[in-house]
Amino acid sequence: MIPTQATETGGVSLRTIGVTSSDARALRDGEHYEPHRILGAHPFKKGRRKGVMIRAFHPDAKKAVCILEDNGEQFAMDSAQGGLFACFLPDAAPGLVYRIRFFFSNGSTFERIDPYRFLPTIGEQDLHYFNEGTHRELWSILGAHPRRCDGVDGVAFAVWAPNAKRVSVVGDFCGWDGRLYPMRSLGSSGVFELFIPGVPAGSFYKFELVSQSGRLQLRADPFAFECELRPSTASRVHSSSYVWNDASWLESRRHKDLFKSPLAIYEVHLSSWARVPEDGDRFLSYREVTPRLIEHAKKYGFTHLELMAIAEYPFDGSWGYQVTGYYAPTSRYGSPDDFRFLVDECHKHGIGVLIDWVPAHFPRDDFALAHFDGTCLFEYEDPRLGQHPDWGTMVFNYGRREVRNFLVANALFWLKEYHLDGLRVDAVSSMLYRDYSRPEGEWLPNHYGGRENLEAISFFQEVNSIIRNDFPGCITVAEESTSWGGVTNDTQYGGLGFSFKWNMGWMHDTLEYFKRDPIYRKHHQNELTFAQIYEYSECFIMPLSHDEVVHGKCSLYNKMPGDPWQKLANLRLLLAYQYFRPGKKLLFMGTELAPYDEWDYQHSLDWHLLNDPKRKAFSHFLETMGKFYLASPCLWQRDHDSRATQWIDTSDEQQSVVSFMRRSDSGFVVVVLNLTPTPRDRYLIGMPAAGKYQMTFCTDWREFGGSGYESETVATTQAIAMHGQAQSIEINLPPLCAMVLEPR
Repeated sequence: MIPTQATETGGVSLRTIGVTSSDARALRDGEHYEPHRILGAHPFKKGRRKGVMIRAFHPDAKKAVCILEDNGEQFAMDSAQGGLFACFLPDAAPGLVYRIRFFFSNGSTFERIDPYRFLPTIGEQDLHYFNEGTHRELWSILGAHPRRCDGVDGVAFAVWAPNAKRVSVVGDFCGWDGRLYPMRSLGSSGVFELFIPGVPAGSFYKFELVSQSGRLQLRADPFAFECELRPSTASRVHSSSYVWNDASWLESRRHKDLFKSPLAIYEVHLSSWARVPEDGDRFLSYREVTPRLIEHAKKYGFTHLELMAIAEYPFDGSWGYQVTGYYAPTSRYGSPDDFRFLVDECHKHGIGVLIDWVPAHFPRDDFALAHFDGTCLFEYEDPRLGQHPDWGTMVFNYGRREVRNFLVANALFWLKEYHLDGLRVDAVSSMLYRDYSRPEGEWLPNHYGGRENLEAISFFQEVNSIIRNDFPGCITVAEESTSWGGVTNDTQYGGLGFSFKWNMGWMHDTLEYFKRDPIYRKHHQNELTFAQIYEYSECFIMPLSHDEVVHGKCSLYNKMPGDPWQKLANLRLLLAYQYFRPGKKLLFMGTELAPYDEWDYQHSLDWHLLNDPKRKAFSHFLETMGKFYLASPCLWQRDHDSRATQWIDTSDEQQSVVSFMRRSDSGFVVVVLNLTPTPRDRYLIGMPAAGKYQMTFCTDWREFGGSGYESETVATTQAIAMHGQAQSIEINLPPLCAMVLEPR
């Protein structure tokens, strides 16, 4: 039986309008998890008459009127306890279309279509798939979605907060008052939902949550598609109007085998690629940077851009690797549709776009994911699993189905909604090992007693399998710095399923070698050749990334030994070795300038260096080599075929000369490296076939800033056995030089 309780102001009793005192109190105190049970239009019997009881709530209103939409008829609402109003409409049905007008003591009014008269905007099947962890398009039901319900335009809000006592939508459309739009709990799913009529696209909003302990907290939407410009942290209602023009690119991508195609990636940090000094040194917008970036990438022969973390982040100094908005391109450079424009235009000009993706961790910022509903919702509860000692961040709970679904759907979201061509996954090693950067006693073994994070392994296998099946032609790339086996092996054989893995071992050993004075290189030639031993254990990309030119590691130019001429010659040799050996390529922006200083995320690249004739020649070298690479199938067609690369000689350690052969399906080239500043005249090199060989590329050409040391353009083999071959050529090797010889 509903108890009778009069209002403090002498209004109608709660029993008269069919509300319990506990419900009224929870609503008044901002703790009701299911306000639709009270508010809105409900079947009601008053005496012998059947009809509808309409209830509305506004804690600051003095009176309220219900207005029927079809005929404009108005019904005064009785005041009940603490801002609760109600009116009985005899003989009416629950499907009434109406609005509520509230009156305040200062004479003002506020009118709205009642959000509590609408049915849930999320179906049972969607909720089932989410709780099961298998909803492939989870972003389509959670977050903020402009839509039309029952002929009314508004926004459907939904958020997962299973341990919250109450959740409300707050925003600039309600004065950020959490009492006005409490959301309904959709049962055991843990999802709270509310459709609010009249909220326009572009509105700022957050979710106000009350934890079980009573703590009030404001949270940005984990599924926000757009975010407020930092340092502000609100989410923003987004409605895309973008019309894509890349259908032909997407179709051709489906049928392209990137393993047998050229793949040269230009890694870009948008904030510091170029700025506008005459306008306060501001960033270029997505639309401003697009034509310049495309022209630049095509000039140097890059096939893809890799944009350092694009998802929204609050702190510039994290470079984007401490993400708070996993479903929103950062607003630093414009709107989501502006980012779509960037991708679309790149595709129009034949350039693929990858982004860095960071499922390894998230920051502790109190407006974002950490302790989201007052509990460890997205992160592991035990700090020995849930906290990263290196970065002071939180670790996702990969074993929780809903969290895993959040991440899997996020990967698919970027590929589907932004037409991206792949994801480079950051810090994979930190996810694979439970003891990553943890001393003994500060980590928990898995249930077999091992150090592997079995949940993270399974997560990678799931997301990579789905991408391979649902997005043919898209790639995933692992930044994995250990010797974990099978990173790029197929998941059906126990691998993680990535398309490519960064070859961190090659990068480390090669840079160590090139940093050495050439006089000592003869003692360390194994650093240059060791990577070939494990070359075909994975499908590798060879990175010279941002991580190698920051935090006191020096620029690539200043890593090189010798005087300025030798530094540039060594750098040309390093890059040619990267481009001519097996494996796909990645260069960080600015490499083409050979800058003196290491990368500074707070400033533009040193474009003025191109005024230096030596730097201009170096830039010309990289431009020419990039185009030479694209035109030379021997340098990419069989990158991952162990039969396609063969050492000719690695034994001449005293003179530091190395030679090898690269094969395509229809031919081969020979690459020779002289790794000292001493020219080697009349040097004999064994050749795989008799005939004439033409030098088609040489890093020492004068146009590149080289010495132009005299060397044969065409050489003919002699019947002199050398290096296990029946014939050889005699050729002059310029100083600090890489050359390519092709059979005529």
